[in-house]
Amino acid sequence: MSTASIAPPSPARAWVLASRPATLPAAAVPVLVGAAAAVSDGASFRPVVFAATLASALLIQIGTNFANDYSDFHRGADHEGRLGPLRVTQSGLLGQASVRRGIVLAFGLATLLGCYLAWVGGWPIVAIGALSIVCGLAYTGGPWPFGYHGLGDLFVFAFFGLVAVTGTAYLQAGRWTPLALAVAVPIGLLVTNILVVNNLRDVPTDRAAGKRTLAVRIGERATRAQYALFAALAYAVPGALALTRGVVGGGGRWLLLPWLSAPLAVALARRVLGGLAGRELNPMLKRTGQLLLLFGVLLAAGLLLARPR
Repeated sequence: MSTASIAPPSPARAWVLASRPATLPAAAVPVLVGAAAAVSDGASFRPVVFAATLASALLIQIGTNFANDYSDFHRGADHEGRLGPLRVTQSGLLGQASVRRGIVLAFGLATLLGCYLAWVGGWPIVAIGALSIVCGLAYTGGPWPFGYHGLGDLFVFAFFGLVAVTGTAYLQAGRWTPLALAVAVPIGLLVTNILVVNNLRDVPTDRAAGKRTLAVRIGERATRAQYALFAALAYAVPGALALTRGVVGGGGRWLLLPWLSAPLAVALARRVLGGLAGRELNPMLKRTGQLLLLFGVLLAAGLLLARPR
């Protein structure tokens, strides 16, 4: 069957494609783990605050995805020869004006929810929310898009790991805690690995478009090693936390629950190290997001089970 005979997706489906569902665990998992860390540290669970935090995080992620779709098309990184999943602006499934309105709507709704969260958490939440939106727009847009200058990995680790997890815990507990910071590290590493796969796949086209991602700068071989290293470090953190809380006779053993997902992590790392390239890496994006989700759910469960009784 020729591609010309394939019916284009409906407008609703096009918006779903633009939101990049495979990336949404990167927004949801940090909120889940941050809330679990706060409860594990003795805070009372605040369901309304949790729901608002989760919705705001998802909207910021979706708005960032819309902005990246739009900006990458205008900068020439998205074109007919791209190797990744379909992009709605480049393909014409959604008009440029429509995508701009989607960006405004997503970030606007996130800001409305952020007003409530700012009322709960004060000026630190105002700063986090404002920086998240600005950086979401500046990732591939603006006069100096840092995603084009090799800083994307650092941005993702900082905002989707450290900031998102500790910020969520702060909203639940009203204080910053070392535990939240510790569990933010493996989440940040696994979220970053989603970007690592994306950038590894796009090295040839990004290099041609002048998009100097970290993968372009360090090369494909080092990028594959980066993926495996980040996965290994992510699994080391629960082990270290379990030791601090006592594996035998203490609650620390529950913090080893994420290790149940290690076989999937090993399988994915072996495939990345094995030389997958181009469109062969597209399924790895989804599977790395699934690994993040599984790891995060198990870590959240372990944190709740390990809390003092």
